[in-house]
Order: sequence, then C-alpha cells, then structure tokens
Amino acid sequence: MRLSLIILSLTVAVTISAPAEAQSKRKIKKLFKKSEVVNDHFTGFTLYDLDEQKTIYGLNDDKYYNPASNTKLFTFYASLMMLGDSIPGIRYQTRGDSLIFWATGDPTFLHTSLKGTNALNFLKSSNKNIYFSSGWYQNHFWGAGWPWSDYNDYYQADITELPVMDNVAMVYADGGSLKIRPAYLSAYLKQDSAFHPARFSVQRNFDDNTFRYPAMPITTNFKQEIPWKTSPALTRDMLQDTLKKNVGEIHIQLPANAGTINNANRDSTLRRMLQPSDNFIAEQLLLVCSSVKFGILNKDSTINYINRTYLTDLPDKPEWVDGSGLSRYNLFTPRSIVQLLIKIRDKVGDDDLLHSMMPIGGVAGTIKSAYKTDNGVPFVWAKTGSLSNNHNQSGYITTRKGKHLAFSFMNNNYTRPTAEIRNEMVRVMTYIHENF
Repeated sequence: MRLSLIILSLTVAVTISAPAEAQSKRKIKKLFKKSEVVNDHFTGFTLYDLDEQKTIYGLNDDKYYNPASNTKLFTFYASLMMLGDSIPGIRYQTRGDSLIFWATGDPTFLHTSLKGTNALNFLKSSNKNIYFSSGWYQNHFWGAGWPWSDYNDYYQADITELPVMDNVAMVYADGGSLKIRPAYLSAYLKQDSAFHPARFSVQRNFDDNTFRYPAMPITTNFKQEIPWKTSPALTRDMLQDTLKKNVGEIHIQLPANAGTINNANRDSTLRRMLQPSDNFIAEQLLLVCSSVKFGILNKDSTINYINRTYLTDLPDKPEWVDGSGLSRYNLFTPRSIVQLLIKIRDKVGDDDLLHSMMPIGGVAGTIKSAYKTDNGVPFVWAKTGSLSNNHNQSGYITTRKGKHLAFSFMNNNYTRPTAEIRNEMVRVMTYIHENF
C-alpha cells in the first residue's frame, strides 16, 4: 500500500509539473510572438532555470550573434580562472645597483578610479637605478575589427604593456581656458583656426598627439575624454615625470624568479569593468592573464587557453577575438552565453558577490536607469552590449516566486531606435520576474 501511495504521489507531481512547465514556455513564446519590436530584426533568447538546471525557453538560441560588450563576460570568466585575488602590477628584479621591471598590462596602474599605486610607490621608494624592460607586448595597439573612425572616442584607448592613467586624456574648461590631464600633454594642446566643428570639441590627430581645438568660445563646464597615441617612449617619459626620477629603457627576458608587486583588488577591477562597461580594462585584463600564465603579453594566448581548457563543453564554439566586444568579429550564441553564465556562477560560488559585480537593474551600471527595482529590491543583474544596430543583455534574474534564472537576450541588425529595443527587453524580463 505504501509503495502504491509513493508511486501515485510521484505520478501526480510529474503530471502537475509537466503542464506547468509547458504553460510557462507558452507564455514566453507568446510574449515574443506578439512583440512588434523583436520581430523586425534578428532576435535570439535563452532562459535557463538555475535551480532545476534546465532550459525553460529558447528562440533562435543556436544562431550566432554579435555580442558587443557581452564579450566582457568571457573576459570576466578568464580573469576568474587565471588571476588570484589581486592584479599583478609589475614584475621586477634587482641586479646590483639597478632595479629592472617588466609590465603586466595592468589596467589599474594609476587608473583614475581604481587608483592602483602599489607599483608606483615601490618604484618611487627605490634608491636604485630604474630600468623598464619594454617591448614585450605582442599584439596590435587595437583589437582586430575595431572601427578606425572611433579613434578619438574615449572608449577606444590604445592597448599597451604599461598603461598609465587609463591611456585617456581629459580635456576640460578651467576659468575660460582649456586644460588637459595629465598635464604632461599640455604642450600638445593647440588651437587650430582651420578646425571648424559644429560645436566646441577637441580632435586629436590620428597618428600623433596633437590635440586641436577651434578658435571659438569654450563651452562652460566643457569636458572631453580622448585617448592619446601611445608609444614606449611616451610611456617612459610620462613615468619619469610622475616618479620625478630617470627611467632607463632596456629589453631583456623576464626571469622565472622575478618578484611581483600587486596593485588593485581583482574583484573591484572586474566590477569596474562590468558595471560601466569599461573597454580599456577588459582589453588589458587579457594581457594580465597572459602575463600570469605564460610570461608574455598576448591576448590570443589567453583566449586560446580559455577556449581549449574551460569552454570545450559550450553548445556552440565561440568566435572570440577581443576582450571588450568592440570588434564585430566576435560571434556567440545565446545558449553558449547562458552556459558561460552558469560557469561564472559556479566559479564565484556566492550569488551576492556575483550580483554585486554585475550591472544592477535600478541600482548601478549600464542598466541602472533601464529597470526599476521591485519595492527597492533589484531582480536583474545583466551585462549589456551595444554597437550600432545591435543591443543585447545577458545575466541573471530572480522571480517573485523565488526562482533563480539565467538569460541571454540578443538583438542584431535592427533599424529602429535602440531605446525601443531596450524598453522591450525590460518589458519582457520584468514580466518574467513578476509571473514565474
């Protein structure tokens, strides 16, 4: 009799569960079918139940999409797998009266927000002759497929072995005059009477560090961030200016027994990469990972290592070429991104910590103003990704019934305003939060 009751209970549970799952799937399918917004372009979607460990719904989720800054989730995972709890700032060795140091690609070195100063203070405090062993970065100053026309925009800083102050200059109005930070670049700030922009702005020459501004009144409270053109010589000169001491330049192999000076906390750095979607940090972190694992500065080494070591079980092989997602050569499927999100969650092992590093709907980062909280409580933590005609979100969501879900919502090749795409994604994800 007891066995019969158990079998009956199991049968009833399965009978109830199956229709409930089917109903959930039908509701989501209906959301997409009736949406005018998502049906006029290429849309992909995966919703995964983290508690039950199964996919709830998929739409074109085996198709490849340009992920834009969703690529940073791959860089996030690589950093979790390859770095310790701190970002190594420099490697060094003392030889007689000399201190030789090697760069790691550390983006936190004198970063305007992260303030990585341990390495700088170490160099400052040394009474030895300082030499920078340069020339070990093996890639281009930009990633493959980056748009050349965006060279003057803050989000496309050069990639270098020893970045300084984000590799980005701040040009700003100060009492009616124009100034630039770092001040070392002041000599390169020049008025150009032949420069006639529609409104006051500053344009750097493509291949050098001449920052041109027009002969017109400076806009009150004017600020503009512009990447400078990096070079080993300029990096050394700026370092000398900051240290107030001479820095020699040599090129010798990194020894196996070189010491390490750590700079910023890893999780704080990852949070800074994800929440405002910082391209500069993302690109440099691939170099830091390469430096730690292989003793070289090559982003392809990091990508290839992560792909062959940790991502062979993704449903679809990722086409991953840079750290930030600026390249249109990146291609991922929604279901592979969701599997990556599962791996990230497993590695972090703490939802509160993980959620604190992601953009937080209604609270922080790139989705702060997109979502509203549920009576002050956030329910979505997701990385956005935007390029012209492409807008995506991938991350985690909780429901009012207590379910923990992962999702990837990809929109490519639309022609309507991005705000309409964003609002529709928010509508769909908020419905899922309130009804599942």
